[in-house]
Amino acid sequence: MDITIDHDEKAGRFAARVHGHLCVCDYRLRDGVMAITHTEVARELEGQGIAAQLVRAALAHARDHGLKVRPLCSYVQAYVRRHPEVQSLLA
Repeated sequence: MDITIDHDEKAGRFAARVHGHLCVCDYRLRDGVMAITHTEVARELEGQGIAAQLVRAALAHARDHGLKVRPLCSYVQAYVRRHPEVQSLLA
């Protein structure tokens, strides 16, 4: 599923509205470290790769802006374990 992801820097959030549901990847930025705190996708949308797309957008943003990442969200921790190519971003 191809979705449009918006980055709201003030809210510290990557978000997409899919079939009327708000899907999010929240973070806090401090001292050059993006702490990803929460990822949420509505139950009826699970298993469609939406959370992965949100996390990829957050990690791409971190890479493009020279930030390190601290995955506090269990989904992001699992994502990083499954994708060794992003482990260089870890704080």
